[in-house]
Amino acid sequence: MAFPTWAADLKDIQERGELRHIGIRYANFVTGAGDGFDVELIQGFAREIGVDYTLVYSDFYNVIRDLLGKDVVRKGDAVTLEGDYPVKGDMIATGFTVLPWREAVLLYSQPTFPSQVLLVARSDSNFTPIKGSDDLVADIGETKSLIGKNSLLVMERTCLDPGNYGLKGSGIDLKSYTKSTNLNEMVPALLNEEAELTLLDVPDAILDLRKWAGRIKVIGPISEHQDLAAAFPKDAPELRAAFDAYLVKIKADGLYDQLVDKYYPGIRRYFPNFFARQD
Repeated sequence: MAFPTWAADLKDIQERGELRHIGIRYANFVTGAGDGFDVELIQGFAREIGVDYTLVYSDFYNVIRDLLGKDVVRKGDAVTLEGDYPVKGDMIATGFTVLPWREAVLLYSQPTFPSQVLLVARSDSNFTPIKGSDDLVADIGETKSLIGKNSLLVMERTCLDPGNYGLKGSGIDLKSYTKSTNLNEMVPALLNEEAELTLLDVPDAILDLRKWAGRIKVIGPISEHQDLAAAFPKDAPELRAAFDAYLVKIKADGLYDQLVDKYYPGIRRYFPNFFARQD
């Protein structure tokens, strides 16, 4: 069965007159209420290239399929594209972590936002946050050692996939969350005692520490600093280049900083080096 597709590079999108933004309801990047950091970012980009904007909702399991019309299959370090599915959008922008296996099949923009994966526990647990140091690698090692053989709630095929951080095959009791593909459900599941620990990335953790104030605590880092970025098909280099140019423009005119402060107040203190290089 042949599915309908649309040409995805810049000139074709301008001729079509519409940019289809694939987004996932997650951590204020796409709120589900018609706004969010990435929603406003891509709305501005659509105006910049002179086309209408359309938001297409997806989830972390299907988002690449919705962009490429192919399923991503990972077998060890090998990544292949299989199947034949409808192409639903032109670009992904949704707090999308730059990961090596994703880079094998996608074109990433310049970084749009910083992140890092953290280990999180219930506040009433016996886990004690690490003191932290100037040695991030040592801090990650110390944090991982605290997990021991305790249960850890994870979600595969996302930024919280334990395979990304060397957590598989190490004796940890991994609990894969499969009730949905919504990362916003990880903390409620933790509070419901579905596991003793879970993983969160920093943008989500900042929001959850406010939403669930006094009920969760950060134990320490699981990953080094990560970049989030927009993603494009490999055959859309002109669209990616136009987006990178747009990023440069809004970082110079202050719009980027306005979006950061609107959706993630306080995040600059977590990533001073990232935001310093925006100047």
